[in-house]
Amino acid sequence: MKRNTSKFIALILRHKPEVIGISLDDHGWAEVDALVAGIAKRQPFTREMLEDIVRTDSKGRYSFNEDKTLIRANQGHSVSVDVELEQKRPPSVLWHGTGEKYAAAIDGQGLISKSRLYVHLSANYETAVTVGRRHGRPVVYQIDTNAMAADGYIFYLSVNGVWLTKAVPAKYIKRVPDGKKTK
Repeated sequence: MKRNTSKFIALILRHKPEVIGISLDDHGWAEVDALVAGIAKRQPFTREMLEDIVRTDSKGRYSFNEDKTLIRANQGHSVSVDVELEQKRPPSVLWHGTGEKYAAAIDGQGLISKSRLYVHLSANYETAVTVGRRHGRPVVYQIDTNAMAADGYIFYLSVNGVWLTKAVPAKYIKRVPDGKKTK
């Protein structure tokens, strides 16, 4: 139940706030009371349950403002919001994990954000493998972020440690053979 509720909150705060009749401000914030009330119309839900989900979410998907009157998803939006990401110089290599079914498209066109605002990249190989497993048999790509940054690409670091950029052209990616981390 808790996992399904967390996924429902992600849907609301990243993609479809209207499903429970709320809206997000320009920075992706929603009123906590409105979120709780909207979810409670569909299933039993309280502020305490929300705070527990935010506190225990292993991916750090959500943040409260200082007085816990507002909440937002940290990244992953398809709706146009500015979550006030911090522009940062990335480490020399980042990683992207996906499922095998997407590899041919990525090999040809690179990484694109599709319906999201940004491409999500991992700081380490192991996390990329875990992300890839969510989509089937994992495929991991090594991203040459040094070359990208030198060519003017901008990177952001979300508050939960996910690296974000608008796109990664194919010339900057290298498919990592199964279990063969190269750096």
